[in-house]
Amino acid sequence: MAVQYLKRATKTSTSGGDDVRATVQSILDEIETGGDAAALRFAAQFDKYDGDIVLSRDAIDAAAAGVPQKLKDDIRFAADNVRRFAEAQKATITDTELEVVPGLIAGQKSIPCDAAGCYAPGGRYAHIASALMTVTTAKVAGCRHITACSPPRPGQGVHPAIVYTADLCGADTILALGGVQGVAAMAFGLFDLPKADILVGPGNQYVAEAKRILFGRVGIDMFAGPTDSLILADETADPFIVAWDLVGQAEHGYNSPVWLATTHRPLADKVLELVPGMISSLPEVNAQNAEAAWRDYAEVIVCDDREEVAKVSDEIAPEHLTVQAADLDWWLGRLRCYGSLFLGEETTVAFGDKASGTNHVLPTSGAARYTGGLSVHKFMKMVTWQRATRDGARPVAEATARISRLEGMEGHARTADIRLKKWFPGEEFDLSSKG
Repeated sequence: MAVQYLKRATKTSTSGGDDVRATVQSILDEIETGGDAAALRFAAQFDKYDGDIVLSRDAIDAAAAGVPQKLKDDIRFAADNVRRFAEAQKATITDTELEVVPGLIAGQKSIPCDAAGCYAPGGRYAHIASALMTVTTAKVAGCRHITACSPPRPGQGVHPAIVYTADLCGADTILALGGVQGVAAMAFGLFDLPKADILVGPGNQYVAEAKRILFGRVGIDMFAGPTDSLILADETADPFIVAWDLVGQAEHGYNSPVWLATTHRPLADKVLELVPGMISSLPEVNAQNAEAAWRDYAEVIVCDDREEVAKVSDEIAPEHLTVQAADLDWWLGRLRCYGSLFLGEETTVAFGDKASGTNHVLPTSGAARYTGGLSVHKFMKMVTWQRATRDGARPVAEATARISRLEGMEGHARTADIRLKKWFPGEEFDLSSKG
């Protein structure tokens, strides 16, 4: 039996579009030209906010005072987990050097970016976890200045829990700005901030498009589309848990794809039966998102065996990949394309999204084929260096001169020639590309 689709997606998730691109480019151009004043104008227009953009120490402390202690404890617990995992990642990065040939030493050195801009969505919800994931990781990486930016609510400002989290995790400056104007303020160094070397964090299609346009002038974590999740399951999986895990991810947005690939047809049938009722039990806004995502973007796939399931998974290359099947070590060793992997029903995507320690800023729309998620590595530059004795440089100079002439790069060749003539006067060298 070939791969069988019990449910097919009727739409494909996309990010941005010509209208979004044109709008974002226009806003970026105006802010780059108009500076702080233009950013303030867009804040009033889009955020409906006319308060202070740069939060003072008093404002940060006041926000913290408004966060319940139990929530503070939960945020600290999650922040500690994220920090410990980021520190473990950083420990894998080591400076090194190697004597490539006798007398020629080449090395590698890691240098953190000076300034990082971290965006935490606001909107309907307070995206505490986005501030956790981005600011903490930048801090552990060693960035000298970290700006956290989040949309303010009209007449209220940035959600107190986001302010508390960003401050706790090490943000040097917190901005009450949303959308394109927030991204632009960090990229262009408005409000007396250093220009960001890298912009990170999730956001809506306008935030994603702003980062796409600015990429090259600044670094970014990745090109982000709608969040997506795939579950791989066999006959040992609990259909109730599988169904809820699908629904829990579908509530992200109307265009958030979710997939189930399984070797067990009865499981697939039961999940298809359960999902509609679970969606209808959610609060209205959540249910609307989940219903649209399930209707238009979800797929349920039945495969002959686990190798076929794994092949389907690698082709999808999901942002989040959950395995609820026997022999988890086999899956860990076999699967190759995913942003983050969740093995067994004892963990779930929401754990990674909020509190377990792995980063939730992950590649979407199949980008897991070629990149991983946000980590300390994204904030660090791996640079190289070299030095040599004159004897060690001699064979390198000779080879460089000949290769350069073969390529037609005479100027390059002569930078090698002159060193050989200076260091070894009176000696003859065959520096022709013809041999």
